[in-house]
Amino acid sequence: MLTKRIIPCLDVKDGRTVKGVNFVNLRDAGDAVELGALYASHGADELVYLDITATIDGRSTFIDLVRRVAHTVNIPFTVGGGISSVEDVSALLHAGADKVSINSAAVRNPDLINRLALDFGSQCIVVAIDTRYIATENGSEHIVHTHGGRKATEIRTIPWAREVEDRGAGEILLTSMDTDGTKNGFALELTARISGNAGIPVIASGGAGNMEHFYDVFTAGKADAGLAASIFHFREIDIPDLKQYLHGRALPMRMTL
Repeated sequence: MLTKRIIPCLDVKDGRTVKGVNFVNLRDAGDAVELGALYASHGADELVYLDITATIDGRSTFIDLVRRVAHTVNIPFTVGGGISSVEDVSALLHAGADKVSINSAAVRNPDLINRLALDFGSQCIVVAIDTRYIATENGSEHIVHTHGGRKATEIRTIPWAREVEDRGAGEILLTSMDTDGTKNGFALELTARISGNAGIPVIASGGAGNMEHFYDVFTAGKADAGLAASIFHFREIDIPDLKQYLHGRALPMRMTL
């Protein structure tokens, strides 16, 4: 059985890590590079850096930050936010990122997933899916959102997850906007439906508030990785303690001395 991964997420605005609730009301959480280095030293398996305003403001993802992270951090990291072309991905990977995450651009042009997977390999292409459970003509459904979670689409989440895998994505980063920042637990049913039918890893995001929530998303939610932000940024949970807890509950973890 593959080890389960613990992934701190650093939502970045102007080089600083920020965190909010349900994607709004942001507050500062520290220097993005320094925090990443700290998490790496504490046993994080990977990092995710998301420029949460890049798509909204029409900016390209910040190459300088990627270079600084690559020179400072010794674990794999993914970068996302405002990525919309082959050229964007090439620049980020050459700057040192291990993977790139696309969301709005993939929805706007699904063929981009195929092209990126062909040019760079599926292993470094992550498709982020921001989803919310909302009322539709056919009743309430999980619907894909773009532009940092601010814009609803007409795309249903579960079929979209299948499509991005078919198009060559190597991983799915699934964020439930309904649970994001609430600390009430991950969206277990949705995560299980997507993870249980996926042939690629699924990273669960949104809602972690305690150690048991990670255990639940790895077992009931069938996720391959658990991603969280504020509980790590504000030292509510320390990664070594979390990994020891999960290891003690018989989940396969990469343990550090």
